Amino acid sequence: MNFRKLSWLKGAAFSLAFAAIGCGPTPEKIGDACETDGDPCPSGAVCAPGGEDHICQIPPGGSCTQGGTDYCQGSTVCGPDNTCSIPLGEACESATPDHCIADAVCTDAKICEIPVGGACDPAGPDHCQGDNVCGQNLDGTGTCGIAEGGACDPANNQCAGGLTCAELAAGGNACYPPVLIKGMVFDSQTKGPVVDAQVMALDDQGASVSDVAITDDKGNYLLAVPVPRQDDGVPAPDVAFTLRASATDYQTFPGGLRTALPILSSEAKSDVDGWNIKSTLTDIALIGVPADQKGLPSISGKVAADDLSAGVLVVAEDAMNRGFSAITDKSGAYTIFNVPAGAYTVRGYAAGLQLTPASADVAMANLTGIDLARSDNGLGVVSGNLNIVNAPGGSATSVVLVVASTFSDTFVRGEVPRGLRTPLSGPPNVTAAFSIKDVPEGRYKVLAAFENDKLVRDPDPNIAGTQIVEVNMPSPGVDMPLSDSFKITEALTVVSPGADKAEAVTTAPMLTWADDSSEDFYTVVVYNAYGELVWCLSDQMMGCAGSSIPGVSGEPNVSVPYGGPLETGMYYQFRATAWRASGGTPGPISNTEDLRGVFYVDVMP
Repeated sequence: MNFRKLSWLKGAAFSLAFAAIGCGPTPEKIGDACETDGDPCPSGAVCAPGGEDHICQIPPGGSCTQGGTDYCQGSTVCGPDNTCSIPLGEACESATPDHCIADAVCTDAKICEIPVGGACDPAGPDHCQGDNVCGQNLDGTGTCGIAEGGACDPANNQCAGGLTCAELAAGGNACYPPVLIKGMVFDSQTKGPVVDAQVMALDDQGASVSDVAITDDKGNYLLAVPVPRQDDGVPAPDVAFTLRASATDYQTFPGGLRTALPILSSEAKSDVDGWNIKSTLTDIALIGVPADQKGLPSISGKVAADDLSAGVLVVAEDAMNRGFSAITDKSGAYTIFNVPAGAYTVRGYAAGLQLTPASADVAMANLTGIDLARSDNGLGVVSGNLNIVNAPGGSATSVVLVVASTFSDTFVRGEVPRGLRTPLSGPPNVTAAFSIKDVPEGRYKVLAAFENDKLVRDPDPNIAGTQIVEVNMPSPGVDMPLSDSFKITEALTVVSPGADKAEAVTTAPMLTWADDSSEDFYTVVVYNAYGELVWCLSDQMMGCAGSSIPGVSGEPNVSVPYGGPLETGMYYQFRATAWRASGGTPGPISNTEDLRGVFYVDVMP
């Protein structure tokens, strides 16, 4: 045997073996080919099936880059947190971490699903956990939660997107589509949108039941309001709301001679996004402030009083006892617009709540952070009596406390804080004695027959019980009985315009009211929304357009043509007063109600 040849063959075999090893893959980066028993993948990667055979891939939980080539292992994908994650609906292990994508969790069934409250795709497959469903929110996004009709807890709302945890008339709560008030806020004169106006909904006691909605560039707003549901989820028909709107350079609505009419839940119509309430009452016209009041700053803050923070009347009062007001929303936040420069005391008013006043110094810029804290001081009681006479048309009335700094002598009205009315809500029922409890510190005007109840305060200033009474409640509060009984009488009935609500006119209207039958003559005055006397017929006042109106006999109504200004978008109110001249000295005996007789100029021909 040739040993020299044998040695050469052995060397060749070694060289071939070395060459075979050297030709195998040597992965340098993620995505390179690899062999499970070959050179290792880069740190943090594993050799797994992929490509033509095996490639280096990122295991679940490893770092990846969204938008690039996805080298996540197997069916995992690069999630929004830039880690390789198990997709929705795929198998997982319940270990920690579970490596499910985004906020998904590995359920008991070992599948990645979205928990309650998690974001979901309302147009895609439903991957919500368990029996929960993906509901579409108003902004088009989706949220996993309890399906329509399912029981819920209002303290921990877990309803699916687009649903609210509604109270049931029969008791309990369930998830149903919301009740939405939709409308727009516009300039009464130009009809153009009012942008960034604040709108909120109030209940029949004046408490806010919504957060503030801010109007968009078209003046549109949307408010979700709470309405109990019947067994089938249909809103109960007997819930009433009013709206309040305010904005920079505009008068607050309601205010001045304008009132807010109730919006009823029975008006709600089913739509794709819930039960919609949209009518002429949900479109709000705002009247611009006079030119010398434009460009004024605002005061804003919060009331911190736990579950009593909503619906608090917040008033900034100056040294002349002039008040500028707002109402807190459901969260306790408030904004008072159009506040002149100066020093103010900011107070909060609501039945059952005593607040510590705060100071505010207003200059040229908006003032924020003027918060009001709860006080432990006790509350007071205002009580008294009233006497209804010569009033076959009305047998009961109501009594309210108006914050004195907001009271208008011209309009004989002002802001009534939440709960400072008797009865607390509903139709008037006071016929004699009355009592208003839980009154916080402050100065108030006590008004009886203030609402539309066919009654008015007797206008004769020469007899007791006809003057407007003011009380000053200290802190802590005390019992405060009123010494004089209020004299209440039947009102002159407004026929037109504005018998029940503000009425649009395009030409000068006839001012018409029902005859009193015991009068000697009438006077009539007309005010605009700024509180300016713009026209009158009276011998009792200087500068009127004509004399008093003689009494009528045998006619049911009295009418006079309005001869004052008509400005497009402006609101006006007429007030008629009946007079008797027995004994030679005329005295007023009745007048039209404080909230009726309002008209506005829609579009002049």
